[in-house]
Amino acid sequence: MKKLMLFVATLALTASTLVAQNTFKGIVKYKVESTGEVAFQVPAEAATAEIKVSGDMLYTKSAIFMDSPMSEDVLVQGLKTTQCMNLSQLIGYLRSNGSEFTYQGDGKLIIEATQNRSSLDSLTIVDTEPGHYYYEYVQGETKDIAGMAAKKVIMHAYDAEGVDHPTEMWYSDEMGPEFNVLFNGVKGIPLQCTVKVGEGRAITYTATEIVTGKVKDADFLLPDGYEKLPEEELGTLMQEIQEELELLQE
Repeated sequence: MKKLMLFVATLALTASTLVAQNTFKGIVKYKVESTGEVAFQVPAEAATAEIKVSGDMLYTKSAIFMDSPMSEDVLVQGLKTTQCMNLSQLIGYLRSNGSEFTYQGDGKLIIEATQNRSSLDSLTIVDTEPGHYYYEYVQGETKDIAGMAAKKVIMHAYDAEGVDHPTEMWYSDEMGPEFNVLFNGVKGIPLQCTVKVGEGRAITYTATEIVTGKVKDADFLLPDGYEKLPEEELGTLMQEIQEELELLQE
């Protein structure tokens, strides 16, 4: 069983097979709200989100679906994820504090990750190991979200002490890839989910509209201006950044 998938940490794995795809093409639009015990203002630019879908391809620029504030555009093609990550401000900050890196670029990088099909096949197997997770697909429970019958799934995620932190999600397996690596391998497209962000705060994203069609090949092209580093160089850069951050915290 895999730990929660982080794009930066899950580099250059090999996919054994392709993921079967649905034929849906369109756009899923969401509203993003503060729903925890402690309310906070969701910035206007983050209050809506969307995912473009074409078969087993997904594309999003919405911050709610990113695993890092430095992530920008994300493209999913079956089991492969390609994201644009902008580390320029972080690297610039560290350099201004005397840090030196083997890498000499501006920090705008393309990060690629490919998941192994066999690890995704095992996601419904109960796994309570610290740092691991599994999905419990609930049979017979549906609710209407944006005109679609959404199904219920619970992601059981265990922290370092082995405590379960379940997350309820409503999804459609009639859209998107069979295993959605943008959402840790859940089947299809999430239509509603509440994410706890600490200190009593939570964010809920809910699909408000599903637009059929309205996408073209050009909608799944990553922007220019980002560079792809060889795996070894990328690993070295990430290690150096971590070391420099730790030095500054001392």
